[in-house]
Amino acid sequence: MRPKPVVLNIHYAHFCFTRFWTIHPFIRCYTTYTIMNAAARLVFLSSRYDHITLLLHRLHWLRAPVRIAYKQAVLVHQCLRGFAPAYLADDLQPVAELSGRQRLRSSSTSALVIPPPTRLRTIGDRAFPVAAAETWNSLPPEVTSSSQHSSLSSFKSKLKTHLFSLSFPDL
Repeated sequence: MRPKPVVLNIHYAHFCFTRFWTIHPFIRCYTTYTIMNAAARLVFLSSRYDHITLLLHRLHWLRAPVRIAYKQAVLVHQCLRGFAPAYLADDLQPVAELSGRQRLRSSSTSALVIPPPTRLRTIGDRAFPVAAAETWNSLPPEVTSSSQHSSLSSFKSKLKTHLFSLSFPDL
């Protein structure tokens, strides 16, 4: 029942808004919020004044900031498995590969090294290595631990289940 062109255009909007990750959440996702809400109302032919949370839940769509995190985590998974372009994969480094950290507890996890803080927070922290590593490290171990050995569809299923429970905790 999901219209594919609407979903594809929403995915494109999320990649555009990934660059604005450090701006205030309402500003960075306002356009995506309105597009998603309008698409959900269009699918269900609901009124503008109907509550949108139930519609998004019925469509099994994630909220806008969580969808951005979903896309970043899937891209990191592909980088770690070698299915992403080298210019992206080269910037991500697991903690276990750092010299001197093999004996730490974090070396047994799939955590990624977050690059050191940049001089300009508004530019450097929006870079892919920083935003992707922060997103990946924020995921629970049951989602990321088996990412090296699981298929992409299995990882996406675990990830979406986890993010869906965060996005709609009351439903």
